[in-house]
Amino acid sequence: MANVTASIQQTLRESIEAAVTHLRHLDARPWRVLIILGSGLGALADEVADAKRIPYADIPGFARSTVQGHKGQFVIGTLFGVPVAIMQGRMHFYEGYPLWQVTLPVRVARAMGATHMIVTNAAGGINRAFNIADVMLITDHINLVGMAGHNPLIGPNLDEYGPRFPEMTTAYDPELRQRAAQAAQAAGIELRQGVYVCLAGPNFETPAELRFLRAIGADAVGMSTVHEVLVARHAGLRVLGLSGITNVARLSADEGAPPSHEEVMQASAQIAPKIFAIVRDVLPQML
Repeated sequence: MANVTASIQQTLRESIEAAVTHLRHLDARPWRVLIILGSGLGALADEVADAKRIPYADIPGFARSTVQGHKGQFVIGTLFGVPVAIMQGRMHFYEGYPLWQVTLPVRVARAMGATHMIVTNAAGGINRAFNIADVMLITDHINLVGMAGHNPLIGPNLDEYGPRFPEMTTAYDPELRQRAAQAAQAAGIELRQGVYVCLAGPNFETPAELRFLRAIGADAVGMSTVHEVLVARHAGLRVLGLSGITNVARLSADEGAPPSHEEVMQASAQIAPKIFAIVRDVLPQML
């Protein structure tokens, strides 16, 4: 077992180094902020100035994003005056990739100079006060995937990236959350706040599971984000998290229409302008 975990650590370290070498060869500009765009939110990448687009398939060690609405590429350049690398689509645990590979882009971002991360996602609304197309500021998370034994930090620690036992009391940066709330208010956006719970997916949840999630304090549910946040905080990046509420949870089988990915994509078109407005205000403050 020790040989297996040591091998994973070596593979991870070599993958980071190979990816960084490749990216610097293509575009040597340092990064400041990593922005991860969830389902249907990829249009923000079109606003990047002097953009260099690099498909994940061309980067050593990177997995491919296979989900509809995820283009699967880095867009590197300047957004609202800030050096950024935008992930136009992400990898997911349910696609069959190990979590060290799902979160590899975050470690690469840190090696490229990033100090902040803005992470977005499409999520189901569990809180009964939430409506479709709302935006939720993530204040905390529940990592059910991690509690079940799947955590990207399991295995030998990469000491050059962060501590063996990183604390998560303020996983979502309080100052950045305050700035996002102010930005939403200035733009006339009703910003919800709450706890995001991460499940493995890819199936949508049963009504019983949703009632359980509501009982343990979750406001929204999704299949991403938390793995990336854990690695970002381990590496010392400051994190802002935003969920787009794309469907409302069915707490009983006869309550509303079943959720679908098509519904997610349709709602994302309404959510995107709200998230863009918040990012436009908050991002320059990350310099």
